[in-house]
Order: sequence, then structure tokens, then C-alpha cells
Amino acid sequence: MSRTARRAGMFCLLLILVLLVNLTRVQVVQAGKYNDHAGNQRSTIARYAQPRGDIIVAGKPVTGSKQTGDSLYQYRRSYTDGPLYAPVTGFSSQTYGNTLLEGVEDDILSGSASSLSTRSLLDAISRTPVPGGDVYTTINAKAQQAALSGLGSKRGAVAAIEPATGRILALASTPSYDPNGITGTGTAVTQNWSKLNSASTQPMLNRALRQTYPPGSTFKVVTMSAGLMNNIYSGVDVATDSPNPYTAKDTTTAITNESAGDACLNATLTYALQVSCNTVFAKLGVDVGETNMVRMAQAYGFNQSTQTIPVGVVRSNFDTGLTGQAYLALSSIGQYDTAATPLQMAEVVAAVADNGTLMKPMLVDKLTRHDGTTVQTFSPTVFGRPISSTVAGEIQQAMVNVVTNGTGGNAAIPGAVVGGKTGTAQNGVNNSGVPYAWFISYAKPNASAASPVAVAVVIEDSNANRSDVSGGGLAAPVAKAVMQAVLNG
Repeated sequence: MSRTARRAGMFCLLLILVLLVNLTRVQVVQAGKYNDHAGNQRSTIARYAQPRGDIIVAGKPVTGSKQTGDSLYQYRRSYTDGPLYAPVTGFSSQTYGNTLLEGVEDDILSGSASSLSTRSLLDAISRTPVPGGDVYTTINAKAQQAALSGLGSKRGAVAAIEPATGRILALASTPSYDPNGITGTGTAVTQNWSKLNSASTQPMLNRALRQTYPPGSTFKVVTMSAGLMNNIYSGVDVATDSPNPYTAKDTTTAITNESAGDACLNATLTYALQVSCNTVFAKLGVDVGETNMVRMAQAYGFNQSTQTIPVGVVRSNFDTGLTGQAYLALSSIGQYDTAATPLQMAEVVAAVADNGTLMKPMLVDKLTRHDGTTVQTFSPTVFGRPISSTVAGEIQQAMVNVVTNGTGGNAAIPGAVVGGKTGTAQNGVNNSGVPYAWFISYAKPNASAASPVAVAVVIEDSNANRSDVSGGGLAAPVAKAVMQAVLNG
């Protein structure tokens, strides 16, 4: 072979090697970049080339898939009762992507999860589509319906939990929306999307998980927990050292009581919770001290920045850098910068109902293949033990008293044991906004039974007076309906 031929051969070999290196770079190293590029619709087309797996509530699918007649996107997502379950399912849209369970469990529902294939290598080689799997939720269908019906036309939210397991039984947010209107493509979809996003009532906001509110007097359960756990008082029926009105040392502005008046002077914690004495709990928070109040709030789940159920939940706040007793006093009665999601307040009452143990909230029971075989199950997990069983028992006693003798009478269920706490949280500049009506509660069929349900309800547009009674009048009946749905099975 001549020198020229050898050089030509070497040059061709070099070109082949360069081509192979570049091919490897494009197909392996940069594969993710090209797959995720906004202009690459292959993954989206593949996702909607077959029916999507279902989200299951109480053994029945609340989602489906419909043929579109489109050569690209052959199927679109459908919802059997969209507004009822939108705060749980979220939406799956060919135009706008996926949210909530549709988002976090997309790989299961779309069939792209490797765990769904029973012959991974063969499917990868043949590129055979794997049918989408199903997501089984913890939602109680009757409780969910009761929550949405109870809220009605009001703006608000409900979160209900099974205390012993942390299983979420209901997540309602109103006003709701119908995801069916935004699942496909075209002008109607974009118009529906625009209308939903421009609405002043924010129907796509998940108020149960993604909105925080000042919890008002419902937070007094946390402050009571801190006082008892730190031995400020030896029990709920011991007279407190509580002036009326109460003025913290670093301010001249007094904290007063809405309705109980002089009856709050040195009141017991039981009576103070019954009539919701601001003075008693404001001073108790100061006596406990910032460090211990922060510790207790965080033990109940406040200040978590990465909570997932597996859907992400926004952070509920109790300030860690309070600059004086006045702000600590306000924070301890659920005002100032204290803010909580309805799910967070449901966690508080669930821990009390479960004798001091707080379970991590969970929205998914299991994931399965299309044929029903289980891919993954989820077990209850302990988050922590914010209070002792003894303290929990005392707070339960005080919360039952709120329902039997105090502002929570509208939550009473004949034959059942119900404990609750009302709350009205002021908001806006100089408290000029309409107050939020709160109610947190738990119920059990009898005194010796475990509680199957803990509930938190918040109503935004309460149009009520600024007393704790508004929480009992507006939010308590909603909580009652949800608790009854669970108790009645």
C-alpha cells in the first residue's frame, strides 16, 4: 500500500472516530438536554399516545382518558367529578402540563416509570409502550363530598386526617374548578385557562395545601401545649396568673378579650380555651418564652420548608426571630406573622387526638401497574411526639369542653365525643380585612375509642363579626359534616 493510500485511510478512520465521538455526545451526553428542549414534542406525543393511568378514590377511578381524533395527541385526560377532586388530582393538560398528583406521579400514570415494566430490557429494545399505572389515594369519598358541600359557595378550605395513620381523608378548596376544560389543545382550552387564571376568586389556588392564613385562636392549642409541657401550669384546671387586660413589658398596647371580659382574669386553661381568652394565652406564650414556643410549633410541623405528601405543601410559619414580648404575645394567639395551612392545623389537632403522636400526612396508599399488581405501598410514618399522652389527654378534655359548653357547640354530634376550637383571625392593614373563620376538631364514636378523624376548616369570606363565635357559627358546621361522614362510614 502506498504512503498516500495509508494517509487517506488514516484520515478516513479519524473522521469516523470523530463522527462516533460526536454521535455519542449528542445521543448520550446531551440526550437529556434535547429530550427536555421546549421544541421537542416527542415525549409529550408519546405520553398522550395511549390512555393514562387512573387516580383512584375509595376503589373507583376519578379520572379517565378520551380519544381525541388527533393524529399527534391521541388521548386526553378526563375527570369524572373534576371540581370535587381537583384539589387532590390537580390536572394533566396537553398544553399546560401537570400539577398535584397528576404531576408528582406522572411517571406512573403515563407509563414511563421503569418500575411498571415486567420485561424492562425487551420493552426498551422494542420500544413497546408500557400501559400507565394507577395511583390509589387515601381520600374518603364521603368526607370529600361533605367538605365540598359544606363549604358551598364560600371561599375556604378543609383538610381532614386520620390521626393514627396520617392518611388524608379530605382536601377541599373553594371555589374549585373543572380540569376537563384545560386538558386538551385549541382555542377553547386557552380561553378557559385565561379565565381561570384571571378570576379574582383564584379557583386554581389549592387553599388546603398552598395558602397560609393567620390561624387566630386555633393556635391557642399549640400555646396550651407549650405551657403544659414546660410546666408553666400543672394542669388545665389550675388558676392562671393572667391579668385582664394584658400588656407585655415592651409595649403600651394592651391585649384584650372580645367577649369574655373579666371572666378571663386568672382563668383556668380549660375556661380560657372555652371562651377563648386572648389575655391568658398571650401571657402564657410570653411565660413559656420564644425558644420553647418555637420548639413546640416546630414539633407540630411549623417551619417545614420541604414538606411533601407527596404533593408539595407550603411552609406554615412561626417566627424564630421575634424582637420582643409584644410580638411573642401576638404570635402565641395566632396573630402577627403566625400563619398556617389548613393541613397544618389539621396536623395539630390530629396529634392531640392521637394522644400526642403526630403522623406524617400521606395522600397516596399505593401505586399499581395497569393489571392491578402492586408496584409500591406507603406505610404510616411517625413525624414526632410534640406532647406527652398525659398533656394530650388534658387538652382533649379542654377541647371537648369547648364543644359542650363553649363556642364550638355547632360541631356537636349526638352520641359521639367531639373536641374542637374556634378561631377568628383578623387580617389586613389595621385589621381592616374581613376576618377568617376557623374551626379545628376531632371526633370519636365513644370515650374509649380511638379518633378516626381530625379536621381543620377555614372560611375566608366569613362576613362575620370579629368574635370567636364566627368560627363556631360558620366553620364548625362544615367540620361536623366531615366528621359525621367518617364516623358513619
